Amino acid sequence: MSGHSGKQFWVKHNQIIVHNGQNQSLGPVTVEGVLTLDDVDLSGRTVLYRVDVNSPLEPSTGRLLDDGRLKAIIPTLDALSSSRVVIIGHQSRPGKSDFTSMQKHCDRLSKLLGKQIKFVPDICGDVAVEAIRSLSDGEMIFLDNVRMNEEEYGTKYASNKQTEDTSLVSRLSSVSDLLVTDAFAAAHRRSPTLTGFTNSIPCVAGTLMEKEIRNLRTALRNPPDPYLAILGGAKCDDSVRVALNLISKGQVDKIAFVGVTGNLMLWVAGNDIGDRNKEFIRTTLGHDFETAWETGKKIFSENPEKIFLPIDVAVESEGSRKPLSVSDLPTENPIYDIGLQTLASLKPLVENAGCILWNGPASYFELPDFAFGTIEILNMCTETDAMTIIGGGHTSALVNSRGVSSQVSHNSTGGGSTMSFLSGEPMPVIASLKESFQKFG
Repeated sequence: MSGHSGKQFWVKHNQIIVHNGQNQSLGPVTVEGVLTLDDVDLSGRTVLYRVDVNSPLEPSTGRLLDDGRLKAIIPTLDALSSSRVVIIGHQSRPGKSDFTSMQKHCDRLSKLLGKQIKFVPDICGDVAVEAIRSLSDGEMIFLDNVRMNEEEYGTKYASNKQTEDTSLVSRLSSVSDLLVTDAFAAAHRRSPTLTGFTNSIPCVAGTLMEKEIRNLRTALRNPPDPYLAILGGAKCDDSVRVALNLISKGQVDKIAFVGVTGNLMLWVAGNDIGDRNKEFIRTTLGHDFETAWETGKKIFSENPEKIFLPIDVAVESEGSRKPLSVSDLPTENPIYDIGLQTLASLKPLVENAGCILWNGPASYFELPDFAFGTIEILNMCTETDAMTIIGGGHTSALVNSRGVSSQVSHNSTGGGSTMSFLSGEPMPVIASLKESFQKFG
């Protein structure tokens, strides 16, 4: 067993025991071959805790504008209260204006947790290693932005295995007993701190990671009937890939396309949405446009009965909102929202649904005159008795900003990772968790 403590590693519930390097498998774990916090005894262990708390910052002051991802990791930190915790995270990426240290994240998390967390301005150097070795039970430290390390972000890896053969992993695993990960928002990526500890120390899903996997798997495998997906936003390629995967699973009953994705699907269905709106979609998608277009055509031609499209829209004309029926298209004005008739037709689908998946706004909601459609869908989702799964990104941020996260069943912390999961694409971090279980179980 790797780690500086020399202590034995025990997995609870008579499931797996790792004892002086001798592994025994004595039964299944709770999430399909992935260790969770319920399965392990972490008291007195030195735990590397990989998180994704990448947050929007106020440009002029660097102030954190949203601490939703920090709040989301508190349940795991509570569960690690008797461990020696080393928090590892990132903020933005090199070259971006919001690429900065984790000091402010550490300070905010300390206030949220009501417990002092020491910030260490190092990642895997001698300062960090000594800080880890000096930890006592119940103490926590927060290492600096891991993407300041060239191995973490400046290197491309073709496989998870390549991320294991790095000095970053070697140094941190030598002073740690195991890795707990809640970095679901980065689960579609691979890097040393995300996927590199697979075979050196046991890797365990934290409370947040387990919750994300469980709820998003429900959306894919066994959602309550009827199942309604509402897919919007400007990343049309992601939305149509999700739609195609949901249809292929045979679970979804209706897919409502809204926002820019709704405009794309109106265009696919033969509606001329106007040159300006077509060009916006082409420019936004870039080289992904053709793939999104062909996927949309496949969905519409093969499953028209499952598709809900806007009946009317709202355009921006001379600085104000103007309603427009789809039958009156094309328009040279930008389409910024869905209309009242569309919302009226969507409402009974929401009210009668057993499960609702919503990802992507229905409008350019940052503009007050065009927030209506998105806010109304949010209101519908918080008022229904259905299982409601919010698919991350802008939609999740809206739920947090309006203080209604407790009124939905699951508000995903992921953005691209949520869409990758729902699209059925490989998830390197989840693959790492499964492989580590095979190694140590």
